[in-house]
Amino acid sequence: MTYPYNAYSAPNPHFHNLMQETLTVVEPWVQNGLREAQTISTEHALREAAAITYLVGKGYYPQVAHQIVESWWHH
Repeated sequence: MTYPYNAYSAPNPHFHNLMQETLTVVEPWVQNGLREAQTISTEHALREAAAITYLVGKGYYPQVAHQIVESWWHH
């Protein structure tokens, strides 16, 4: 593999799996953000969804990440 590596430069069998895995993990939080955007600002809902998925990426369980982020605004 040569660097800098560009994931889009050639078909990669792992790319599709990575994409599917990523979208599967973030989808519940996207949907949650869309629901929340109906009652709070879109900016706030997007920020919450991004923060939750960031924490999930850091290794937190999804529900724990959600509770942490919600606690920041509901203390």
